[in-house]
Amino acid sequence: MKNKKANPDPSQMSTSSIPEIDIIDLDSGSVESPAADPSSRDQGAKRKFRFNIHMLLLVVTVLFVSGIIYKILTFGVHVDLDEIFKDGPGTYEDNYDTILPLFDSEGNALYKNYGEGSNILVFGNAPFADDRDSEDNLANMIQQMTGATVYNCSVSGSYLAAEAAELNASEHPTDIFNFYWLCSLATGYHASTDREYRKGLEILGDTAPPEAEEVYNTLTSLDLNTIDVIVAMYDGSDYLAAHEMYNDANATDLTQFTGNMEAGIELLNVCYPNIRIIILSPAYAYALDENGNYVSSDMKRYGPKLDVLSTYVIKQYGSCCDRSVTFVDNLYGTINEDHASKYLTDHLHLNVDGRKKVAERFVYALNYYSHLLE
Repeated sequence: MKNKKANPDPSQMSTSSIPEIDIIDLDSGSVESPAADPSSRDQGAKRKFRFNIHMLLLVVTVLFVSGIIYKILTFGVHVDLDEIFKDGPGTYEDNYDTILPLFDSEGNALYKNYGEGSNILVFGNAPFADDRDSEDNLANMIQQMTGATVYNCSVSGSYLAAEAAELNASEHPTDIFNFYWLCSLATGYHASTDREYRKGLEILGDTAPPEAEEVYNTLTSLDLNTIDVIVAMYDGSDYLAAHEMYNDANATDLTQFTGNMEAGIELLNVCYPNIRIIILSPAYAYALDENGNYVSSDMKRYGPKLDVLSTYVIKQYGSCCDRSVTFVDNLYGTINEDHASKYLTDHLHLNVDGRKKVAERFVYALNYYSHLLE
């Protein structure tokens, strides 16, 4: 049977029917098509480049996550406080001490060694008034440490701020015991102070502080020309009683914690500029919550317009700077919150060790410039 399928004409055959031949590179083992589009090779290279970026990002991510995990695992690692404080709790190097000598009328510093033969007059409340007749009393400690004669005119239960701007013993009998009116009694600046003091004692009767009569007799008989130094220290009682702290419109407002102090300093400087004045700040005192529990006095505020105990001290420091008198910071430099429980009998009053620390800091400030006399 005759084959009807004609043999194809070589001239009519399309070159497209010829399959492409892959060339095998025996050295590299890869197959290369001679007709391959060069752009395909570029795309392959790009795909390879993108793969490397992904790997890099993956490595960075792993390292980042590992760092976070490490921080989480090592956060809050237990610290051995016994090891840190093996040499004691340390000290506050930053405080508000401002130790100044006495200045004359021309502004020249007058240096003196306040030791035996010197006379010191102290005002205040519990720090100086507690255990008044004991050798462990703060004023008596200072006398022992310095050899000076110390007149203790502190009044237990008294405050630095007054209840009224004017002295009226009939309405506010306890005002006779605050710093300014005691300074007035000692200087005789206000003629009515003596009369009001006696009236206040009469009104208070048996409720008057036990040393009130003694203080009156001392201040009315003492010649302030013989006094070398006047010291005042009031504890945190004003803060605990929510007494006002300061009055920007009147720096000598007697009803303010700092105002009463500034008024007293001003009065003494006018009447007896030859006396050096040293103000001792309150030491640390705990605040009390509604249940009588001790809480931090850096957290508790009494009254809507008042502040924490440290603000009272800072404002007191500012007042002393304005008046150019010595200020000893007992809150940060002597007894602070870290160790207050060791030096207090309760939330406020100093124990014997606490008084000793305060006495040592006072003597340090008192004779701070004594080396200039050598």
